[in-house]
Amino acid sequence: MSATRRVAVEVIYFLPERLRKACIGILAFLAAGVALSSLVGAAAPDDDDMAVAQSLAEMLRDARTVISNQQDLINDPNLGDKHLTGKIVVEQTVKIYSNTTGVDPRKVDPTSREGRLLRAMMAAIAEAVDDNQATINAKGTGFKGFIPAVFARLVDEAFERLAKGEAKVKVTAPPELVRNRKARPDQWEADIIKTKLLDPGWPAGQSYSATVEANGRAAFRVMVPEYYAESCLACHGSPKGEMDITGYPKEGGKLNDLGAVISIALYH
Repeated sequence: MSATRRVAVEVIYFLPERLRKACIGILAFLAAGVALSSLVGAAAPDDDDMAVAQSLAEMLRDARTVISNQQDLINDPNLGDKHLTGKIVVEQTVKIYSNTTGVDPRKVDPTSREGRLLRAMMAAIAEAVDDNQATINAKGTGFKGFIPAVFARLVDEAFERLAKGEAKVKVTAPPELVRNRKARPDQWEADIIKTKLLDPGWPAGQSYSATVEANGRAAFRVMVPEYYAESCLACHGSPKGEMDITGYPKEGGKLNDLGAVISIALYH
């Protein structure tokens, strides 16, 4: 139930009995209408769809921030066991997520779609870290290559499996910026990046959403733009063409340029 609907129900129960019954009937009728319209694709998606998509994007961003903040530890060649387990990364991610949203994701109803998918995302985060302990803890090696972009791709792959066909999350980018073929945008994503997110008139930070077909199924799809921060430019900035620490040529990006997009599909 959306927050707006919950408030409406709470208000109704303070009304006189006769009026309360009438209002409850109207709400039931409207709820049925929303359910029917979602089946035929004739109306905008429920607010809950966008809320779920935003929650997943936020958690992925927060987990990536944790890995970014831990780069000095991960790349310390003098230290073996970093004690940076999946459990620790999830705990740090939950802390950032809770501070940002005001919600502890572990307390979201596990029977709700948001609860199920947030738990799948947390499990995927833990899996991506735990499966790479040998790399993270390699003593005598400096740069490990376990950077936020690689980590996010591993999380996305694990999440798609754990979500069991209910949702998909992918970090993609304008085609010319994609470094890993697995992150290439599909045709719909590429069109939205070109015609919407890269449009000079597109409001900075605003997501794009639509109910369209994805992988042969109806889906509510959201594209969340992400922009280069100062820390991104060490690998993606200038001079264009110079090799960065990962061995890729720099793209010549500038601060606040569109650098990536979190693409989310919630299947109907």
